[in-house]
Order: sequence, then C-alpha cells, then structure tokens
Amino acid sequence: MSQAAVVDPDDDFLGEHHVYEPHKAGLPRMGPYLRETWRRREFAFEMSRASIRSSQNDTVLGVLWNVLNPLLLAAVYYLLVYILSGGGKISFPYLLAGLFVFYFVSGCMSGGAASVISAGRIILNTAFPRVLLPLSAVRTAFWKFLPTMLVFFAAALFSGIRFSWVTLLAIPMFGLIAVFSTGLAMLLATAQVYFRDTTSFLPYFTRIWLYTSPVLYTIDQIPQKFKAIEVFNPLYGLIGGWGEILVGGTVPELRVWLLSLAWAVGTFLLGAFYFISRERDFAVRL
Repeated sequence: MSQAAVVDPDDDFLGEHHVYEPHKAGLPRMGPYLRETWRRREFAFEMSRASIRSSQNDTVLGVLWNVLNPLLLAAVYYLLVYILSGGGKISFPYLLAGLFVFYFVSGCMSGGAASVISAGRIILNTAFPRVLLPLSAVRTAFWKFLPTMLVFFAAALFSGIRFSWVTLLAIPMFGLIAVFSTGLAMLLATAQVYFRDTTSFLPYFTRIWLYTSPVLYTIDQIPQKFKAIEVFNPLYGLIGGWGEILVGGTVPELRVWLLSLAWAVGTFLLGAFYFISRERDFAVRL
C-alpha cells in the first residue's frame, strides 16, 4: 500500500490528504524519507517517554523499579548460579554485565515486535516514517538499561575490579550492540505485522538464546569443538567482547571486533530494508 499526497503526488508525509492504494514492496525515495525521519525524531522521543511513564504510573514505587528490577534480577541469578549450583565458573560482575546487556537486546526485540501493532490507530490516521516506531522502542529499552549499569559498577567495585582506559572501549562495543538490536527491532516489528504469532514465540527464543550465548560463561570457556558454531551466534562477539572489556579489562581480539561489526551492520541494514520496504503495507495489514 502506498501513500500519495493529493497536494503533491511525490510527498508521502506533508500533504493534508493521502490516498491508500495497493503497491509492490519497495523502498521509497530515501533522501526525503531520512530527512522526514530526522525532522520528526521528537515524535519517537515522546512515544518513548510516554511508554516509560505509563509503565510506572500504575506502580507504588514508580521510577524506583528501574533500579529494583536489575537488583532483583541479579539476586535471582546469584541464587541460581552461586548458591544452588555450588558456585559458578565466572565472576558475579561478569554475569551481571552479560545479563544486563542481554536484557537490553531482549527489550529491543520485544518492544520492537509490538511497536507497529500497538500503534495501529496512529498509523491509520497519521502520515510519518513508520521506522520511528521501532526506534522509539529501542530508546525505551536503552533508558531502562542505564540504571542496570549502576548496579553493575557497584557490584564490580565491591568485587575489587579496577577500571582503566580499556573500560572506555565498552562505549563502541555497546554502540555495536545497539545497532544490532535496532536491526532486530525493525525485523521483528515487520514480522509481527505479517505473522501475529511472532510475539508468542519470542520469549522462548530469547530464553534459549540466553543460555547459548556467553552470558553464563566467557568466550574463552567455549570448548574448541563448538567455537566454529558460535560464530553463527551474533552475541558471541558482542556480549563476549562486552564482558572482556568491562570485567576482564582486556581488549577483545580483532576477530571479535570484526565479527561484531559484521553482525551489527548486516542486521541493521537487513532490518531497515525489510521494514522500510514494507511499511506502506502496514495500514492494510492492521
């Protein structure tokens, strides 16, 4: 389904009226699309703020849940890994670092998958770049992720970990994680429009992905016979390198950076292409 403004047939966003008609999947003119996306960036920011506020209004503790959630999550995994199992093969700060960033990825996935479906009325009544919807979900996941780092740094300092200049490399590594997660958000947002069972299967997929990623173990602990398989897991380099930087204080190998970069950029481009080329069909599907 394409949008053509009555005032200007080449304008998808600024006209007062739009005509919806069948179309073949394809990218719009990317120059105007990107300019309009940037011009309306506040729309995504406000949607994200509204989502965060609405999730806190019905609770007694409100914003404190942003800190309590990671604290309780850390307590649960500490109980499972270090008490019930008689001790783990990794340090507790490493567990927290991997766990918190994994839940950022998971939050982008779940939020992105629901972003288009939950905005059905807005899509039917307003012309705007639909990519702002999954981008808003990524922003929401990011703001929920930030308080978890306070918990991590407190646990790391308590455990005697000393930070150095290497810690700054966590910024570009998290940037790659965010780019990768944004691509996933766009992919799942589109998939949910066409396959409404996507969000039903997503929790099971993320749980399996958690246990097969370097969260409960380091990349150095992976048996040699499984290393070739782990290359096909995007989080092998992303979370593995993240943990090495923050907890190990070491610079990940070049192959870890290159693998992470390839997965991040590749997933982002694939997600952006799939979403943007299909977004004009969303109103019909909803």
